[in-house]
Amino acid sequence: MKKTVWITGSTSGLGKRLTYQLLSEGHRVVALARSETKLQQLKQAVAHLPGEMIGIETDVTVTEQITKAMEYGIRHQLAFDVLINNAGLGVFDSIIDAKLSDMEEMFAVNVLGMMKVTQAVLPYMINVGKGHIIQIGSQAGKIATPKSSGYVASKHAVLGFSNSLRMEVKEQGIHVSVVNPGPIRTAFFDRADKTGTYVQNVGKLMLEPDDVARRIIKLMDKPKREVNMPGWMALGSKLYQLMPAIVERVAKKQFMKK
Repeated sequence: MKKTVWITGSTSGLGKRLTYQLLSEGHRVVALARSETKLQQLKQAVAHLPGEMIGIETDVTVTEQITKAMEYGIRHQLAFDVLINNAGLGVFDSIIDAKLSDMEEMFAVNVLGMMKVTQAVLPYMINVGKGHIIQIGSQAGKIATPKSSGYVASKHAVLGFSNSLRMEVKEQGIHVSVVNPGPIRTAFFDRADKTGTYVQNVGKLMLEPDDVARRIIKLMDKPKREVNMPGWMALGSKLYQLMPAIVERVAKKQFMKK
């Protein structure tokens, strides 16, 4: 069954690969992104694919722009089958070196932006008695690591919000899933890892964005509470919940690779 999928942060990284794959399967994608130029470039690049892409310039930190995007959807009778809250950013710094402006931006996009878009979409999903909200979290939301406290805190917030939301909307036919990937090989690290140290240390372990995108699309057909990738990191996060002090001691060298 073909669906209408709303994606924030759709013009780069994981969001871009999701857009390509969904359109390749014939779904309709409502692509939300801050840059009208990048939306137009993406639309031209995917014109040959069987699905339909609709681009709406939207900054998730600006409530008025989110409202306009929703109004556009209603005017053009676009369904709200799936929302993928993908927009996000990270900056890796020790807290003593971190800029307050960077931390504020991470929370504005990763947390408040996600909450604003979710809140805006919910009335339409509730009205039809169905829908699926997929939050792009991170293993950073499961396992705290040094030199990324601001980013870790924002992804912990995504997970906590989603767990609460799931209980609120379950009886209204709405699924809430969180995808917690480890590091993905995208331009995310151009800003997050300014020194290049982290990418150099874990480059061989990075997930490919197309693999993560395929797993998310599979989740659309069979909703579940969480998807954690890769498997070995998911196991590590479970151990961390059970025995955090031991894991922090044993994995100290790995944690310090930022």
